Amino acid sequence: MDTTGEVSAREAEVLALLGERLSNAEISARLFISVRTVESHVSSLLRKFDAPDRRALAQRAVGAVGAAGAAVPGVPARSGAASRPAPDLPRPLTAFVGRVAECAELAGLIRTHRQVVAIGPGGVGKTRLALAVAAQAAEDFPDGVWFVDLVPVSEPGMVGAAVAAALGVGEQPGLRLEDSVTTALAGRRALLVLDNCEQVRDGVAPFLERLLGACPRLSVLATSRARLMVPFEQVYTVPPFSLAGGGDSDAVALFASRTAAVGWAPDPSQRERVVEVCERLDGMALAIELAAARLPTLGLDGITAALSDPLRMLTGGSRADDRHRSVRAALDWSHALLEPDDQLLLRRISVFVAPFTARAAAEVSGSDVGVVADGLARLAEQSLLTVTASSSATAYRTPETIRLYGTERLAAVGELAGARLRHLRWSLTAAAALAVTGSDRRARFDTVADDLRAALTWAAEQPDQRADACRLARHLAQAAFTRQLIGESQRRYEQAAGLTDSPSTAAEMLRHAAAVAGCRMHGDDMHRLRREAAEAARRSGDLGSAAHDLATAAADAYRFSSKFAQPLPPKEASALITEARELAGEDPAARAAVALAEAGRMLTEAFAAEQPVEDAAAGTIAAAERAVALARRTSDPLAESAALDTLVGAQSWAGDAFAAAATARRRAALLESLPDTPAATHELIEALGEATEASLGTGDLPGARRWARRLADHPLLTEVGHRATSALLVTGALAGDVEDVLTVSGRFLEGWQRAGRPTGSVLGPAAAGVAMIHGLRGDDEARHAWDTVSRQLGGSPWETYGYGAIFEALVLLHRGRPQEALERMTPGPDAVWRWVTWTWLHWYTALRSEAAVLARSPDARDHVTEARAAVAGNPIASALVERADALLTGDRERLLATAAAFDAADCRYQSARTMALAGGEHTVRGEAALADLGLAPMGTGR
Repeated sequence: MDTTGEVSAREAEVLALLGERLSNAEISARLFISVRTVESHVSSLLRKFDAPDRRALAQRAVGAVGAAGAAVPGVPARSGAASRPAPDLPRPLTAFVGRVAECAELAGLIRTHRQVVAIGPGGVGKTRLALAVAAQAAEDFPDGVWFVDLVPVSEPGMVGAAVAAALGVGEQPGLRLEDSVTTALAGRRALLVLDNCEQVRDGVAPFLERLLGACPRLSVLATSRARLMVPFEQVYTVPPFSLAGGGDSDAVALFASRTAAVGWAPDPSQRERVVEVCERLDGMALAIELAAARLPTLGLDGITAALSDPLRMLTGGSRADDRHRSVRAALDWSHALLEPDDQLLLRRISVFVAPFTARAAAEVSGSDVGVVADGLARLAEQSLLTVTASSSATAYRTPETIRLYGTERLAAVGELAGARLRHLRWSLTAAAALAVTGSDRRARFDTVADDLRAALTWAAEQPDQRADACRLARHLAQAAFTRQLIGESQRRYEQAAGLTDSPSTAAEMLRHAAAVAGCRMHGDDMHRLRREAAEAARRSGDLGSAAHDLATAAADAYRFSSKFAQPLPPKEASALITEARELAGEDPAARAAVALAEAGRMLTEAFAAEQPVEDAAAGTIAAAERAVALARRTSDPLAESAALDTLVGAQSWAGDAFAAAATARRRAALLESLPDTPAATHELIEALGEATEASLGTGDLPGARRWARRLADHPLLTEVGHRATSALLVTGALAGDVEDVLTVSGRFLEGWQRAGRPTGSVLGPAAAGVAMIHGLRGDDEARHAWDTVSRQLGGSPWETYGYGAIFEALVLLHRGRPQEALERMTPGPDAVWRWVTWTWLHWYTALRSEAAVLARSPDARDHVTEARAAVAGNPIASALVERADALLTGDRERLLATAAAFDAADCRYQSARTMALAGGEHTVRGEAALADLGLAPMGTGR
C-alpha cells in the first residue's frame, strides 16, 4: 500500500463493502453518501493500494479490512466531499518505456476526437500505449477515466455489462444495463478506455454508437486489431517500438528495461547485438519481452543464435504482416524452449478467459495440482503468464496474444475439443457451487462468471453438448439473479429454454424468465414469455400447465398493467381467459389461475366505473375470495399471494380499508419465508409496497414504516434509490421525521436522476411528501424545487385530488390558512373516491373536517360528524377528527388528550401541532416540540 496516504475511516468502510462486491449505488445506500462520493473514495483507494482495477481492490479488501444531476435545495450534502476522481486504470507490473512521439500523437487525437481506435497486430503494445496516454490525459477528463478489458467477454451482448462492472454501475429494474451505463455517464467529461475490442466488435460498435450519441461529453479510446467501423471513428495505427537511433532506440530501451528486472544490463560492447535482436524482432513489444525473459537461461549469445534461423524465414508480404509474424515466430521459439509438460500446460490453460487458480488449471489440464503449480510458476518466469497474489488465492492470467497462440496450438495437435470439454465440466461444477449461500457469494460469482459464459458460448454451438449447455445456462441464470444481474438472468433462462429438447423443461425455464422480466419491470417481456411457456407446455401434452400459463398471462396483465408499454387490449385478455378455461379441465392449479384472471378482469372493470356500485363491489370481492380459496388448495404460496393481491384491490375499491390492510399483511407474511427465486422476489416486492400503502390507509404508521424499511433494504431495489425509498419518504413525512426525510430524499433524488428522471404517479407521493416537509420547515425555495420534481414525475388526478391535496393542505393548515386548505379539498370524498379510496381516504376526510372547523365553515359540524363515522378505527384520522371536534367546541381537555393518541400512533408532528393549537403554556411547549423536529412555528389564522 502507498504509505504516503493513510486510509481514512470512511475509505475503510468503502473498502470493506468493495470486498463484498457491492456496486457504487449499493455502497452509497449502506453509508448514506452519494454515488459520486463513493466514486471518489474508490479512486483514492486505487491510488493508495496501487490496485490495477476495481476487482483487484475488492480482492485486496479481504486482507486489508478483515450521474447525479443539478442539486435540489433542501437536500443536504451527503457526507464525504466528492473530489476529482483519479483515473481508474490498471497499474502494469513493468515500467512504460519510450514512445514519446506516439503518446503525443495519440493524446492529440483524444483531445480533438471523441472516438479514437488504436489498431495494430497482437503484441505491438496497443494496451500499454493506451494506458499511458489515458493516464497522461486524465487532467483533461475531470469526471473520470475508466478502463475496460474486453478479453473475458465472449458474447457481443455482454459488452455493456463489462463496462458497467468497471464503472461500478449496477442494473436498475426498468432499464437495460446498457441504459444504466448511459445515464451514469451522461453529462460527464470522461474518458472510457476499451481494450481488445476485436473479438466482440459486433457488440462494441452498436454499444459505442448509442453511448456516444447519448453522452456528448464522453470520449472513448479503444484498442483493436482492426477498425471498429463506427461513426466518426478516428484510427491511429500503433507502430512497433522505434529502431531509430541504434543503441539509443526505444526498442533497445525496452529490452534493457526488461532484462534489468532480472539483474542484467548490457555493457556498451553488447549494444550492437541488442540492436540486432530488436531488429530481428521488428520492434514488436511482446517479442522483445519474451526474448528478454530468456536472457538468464540463454544469455545474449544464445538469444541471438536462437532467433537467427526462424526469423530469417520471414520473407515476402507487407511489413505489417512481417511484424505480425515476428510475434508468431517469437512465440514459436519461446514455446519450443519449454519442457513438453509446460508446453502441454500452456496449451490447456488457454481455454481460460479470466484469471484462474492452480486448482482450476489442474482440473482443466488433467494434472496434479502440485505439478501444475510448479508449471505455472515456470511459465510466469518466462513472461508467458501474469501472477496476482491475494489473501485468498494466487491468480494466474494468460496475456491475450499468448492465450490465442495457445488455443491455436491446441487446435493444431487436435486437443481443442477435449480441452473445451474439460473446461465445460469444470464450469458446470463451479456453477453448481454458486448455489451455496454465504457472504462471499458475489466474490465467488465474479471470479468464475466470465469463464462460465465462455464455456456456455462454446457448448451452445456443439450439438453433442446441448444438455450440458442447458444445465450451465440454468445455473448461470440462477446465479446471475442472485448477483442482481437480472437482465442476464432473464436471457440465460431463455437460452436454457432454447437449448433443451424437453418441452416441459423449456416451459419451466420460460416461467422463470417471465418472473425475472417482472422483477425488471418489463411487462411486455413477462407476457410474451408466459405465452411461450404455455405453448411449450402444450407441446409437452400438459394442457393443465398450458391453461395455467395462459390464465397467468391474463392475470398479470391486470395486476401489473403499469409495467406494460401499452395495456393489454381487453379483448385479448378475455380471449386468454376463455382459452385457459377450456384447457384447464379439473387441474387445480389451472382452475385457480383462471379464477384469479376472472377476478382481475372484474376488478379492472370496476375501477373503470364512474361511480362505485355496491353490488359490483360485493361481486368483485366474492370473485377474489374464490380465487384465494382455490389457490390455497394448491398449496402454492405464490398462487395464494397473487390471489390475495387481487382481494386487497377489491376490498380497497369497496372502501373497506381495514380488511384490505389485514389481507395485505397476510400476503406479506405468506411470502416472508420463501426462498429468493425470481417469482417469489417479484411477489414480495409488490407485497411490501402494498402492505405499506394499506397500513398508511388505516393509520398504522409504525407498521407502514416497517414494511417501507424492508422495501428500501431489498437488494433488488438498491440501484433504483427512488423506488426503494419512495414509501419510506411518505411514511416519514406523515410522521414528521424531518431529519430522516431530508437524508433519505437525497437518495431518492440521486436515484431518480441516475434512472433518467422517469415519470410515474407511483413516485409522486414521495416528492410531494418531501415538498410538504420543506413547507413545514418554512423553506419555500426547497419546497418549490420539490414541487417541480413532483410535476416532472407527471401530474395525475391522484396528485390533484388525492395525496397532492393532502400534503398541500397540511402545509396550509400549519401556516394558519385553513380556508385555502378547505378550498384545496372542496370535493367531498364521494366525489373523488377513485383517487382517495386506496391510501388517502381517511387522511382526506379527517383533514377536510379540521380545515372546515379552523376556517369557521358554517357546515363544520356536518364535516366532523361525517368524518368521525368514516374514519372509525383509524387511530391517526380519528385523533384528527377528535381534535377538530374539540376545537369546534372549545374543549381544551379533549384537545390535549389527542396529543397522547398521536404519540401512541408514532405521529410526532401532529402531537406537537396539538400542543401548539391548545393555547397558553401548551402552545409554548408545542412550538418547542416543533422546533425540535426541525419545523417552523405555526401560523395563526384560526
